[in-house]
Amino acid sequence: MRFVLRLVRILFTFWRFGVGEMALTGLGPRRLGPLARVLPLGRRFTEPRGVRLRLALERLGPIFIKFGQVLSTRRDLMPLDVADELAKLQDRVPPFPAAEARAIIERELGLKLEAVFAHFDDTPVASASVAQVHFATLRDGNEVAVKVLRPGMLAVIDDDLAILHTLARWVERLSVDGRRLRPREVVAEFDAYLHDELDLVREAANAAQLRRNMADLPLIIVPEMHWDLCTRNVCVMERMTGVPISQIGRLRDAGVDIKKLARDGVTIFFTQVFRDGFFHADMHPGNIQVSIAPETFGRYIALDFGIIGTLTETDKDYLAQNFIAFFRRDYKRVAELHVESGWVPPNTRIDALEGAIRAVCEPQFDRPLKDISLGQVLMRLFQTSRRFNVEIQPQLVLLQKTLLNVEGLGRQLDPDLDLWTTAKPFLERWMDEQIGGRALWRRLKAEAPHYAKLLPELPRLLHDALARQAGQRASDESVLLAQLVREQRRTNRLLGGVAWGAVGFLAGAVVARLVLLANGG
Repeated sequence: MRFVLRLVRILFTFWRFGVGEMALTGLGPRRLGPLARVLPLGRRFTEPRGVRLRLALERLGPIFIKFGQVLSTRRDLMPLDVADELAKLQDRVPPFPAAEARAIIERELGLKLEAVFAHFDDTPVASASVAQVHFATLRDGNEVAVKVLRPGMLAVIDDDLAILHTLARWVERLSVDGRRLRPREVVAEFDAYLHDELDLVREAANAAQLRRNMADLPLIIVPEMHWDLCTRNVCVMERMTGVPISQIGRLRDAGVDIKKLARDGVTIFFTQVFRDGFFHADMHPGNIQVSIAPETFGRYIALDFGIIGTLTETDKDYLAQNFIAFFRRDYKRVAELHVESGWVPPNTRIDALEGAIRAVCEPQFDRPLKDISLGQVLMRLFQTSRRFNVEIQPQLVLLQKTLLNVEGLGRQLDPDLDLWTTAKPFLERWMDEQIGGRALWRRLKAEAPHYAKLLPELPRLLHDALARQAGQRASDESVLLAQLVREQRRTNRLLGGVAWGAVGFLAGAVVARLVLLANGG
């Protein structure tokens, strides 16, 4: 019943705010345009379409808000008025009352608010889909940001995820393409990440790990956590002060090099993905600021660590080889990697897949980012993948989402940014570190403690190995000798039987001859 009621609410909300007409109108009058003109009957919309879409997504809750956040970064796919309005979902979702936030903090910490904070600002500085943030000052004078989880989130998310799981099952049953896209596994991954985001202790741990990883890269700042004030529903961290990355005018007025900022963003992303295999996977503009403080001027400030992506060494190696092959326009190697990884059936013709990939990617090289039609590229890639039965890899869904966010940010900062040219030398250097002489020396140093422990034991281990080998050889010889003895005995028994049979035959012949002679014959 909850499922049906939630589905009805979604459909009603879309109808109320005219979301259905927006989608249907885009299909053209020859198809569903007439239906789009019929649906609004009985209603009059006084607000712009972008506002109506934002309000509909806000009404439907966190999953739909996150969907709107992603759309807001895709200005090449969305009309500018809609993208600008959806950008408000990034940190301007309607907040819940400060009294509720105070009650949650006191319940989680087991202390009165005044015992922890010298000052607590009731007006949230940011209000997002899952939580909201208040600035505060600790009793010791340190300025902090207090993140409080929205009350009642779990039930809403579980209802929406139940609908997504059901839709995924329908898609797999009704569509061949749907089975290839593995929607149930994709939704399961999304389910896990959303539930992880509801645990603020996990988010704090993610931030601490990212802070350690980025310590040697002076391009990004990650806030420090106050672990004694972190629980599942409350997280207290170092206060960050910066300019939202979407406010490009303010950054330019402050003297920030916008083009360098765009290049630094690419470097940060590829460092997290290919060096650490641990990357911030919710990089929409609402979660990124830029420092204008003198000591950290021009650095990125990362916020909101609820969604973190991880890659195995196998994933990183495969992805890096694919990127390198793309940058070198070695489409045959890309096709071979798809077969080697099992993404396409093993009987796929390499030359045919190579030609299809070349047709999709070759037109995109040597063009600035602003001139690349990602919508057309994605459509062509989908057609190619359907032709060759390419399977979507669920473990890379977050990486794909983050790539879209990074491209969207790059488009806003520097439309002329050539993503390929910026990333190619970084990836080639990374590959050299993975397979070159430096990689061998690094691995030897990493294994040195193990070798130092093993070295004194080598004589004993060698003796034991030789003894086992000698014992095994002696055992094998004993078994062989026993087998020979058994065979000899069986042969002797066989020969004895034959001999006794011959003696019996001769004796019978002699007796028969004597009987014949006695009878006169």
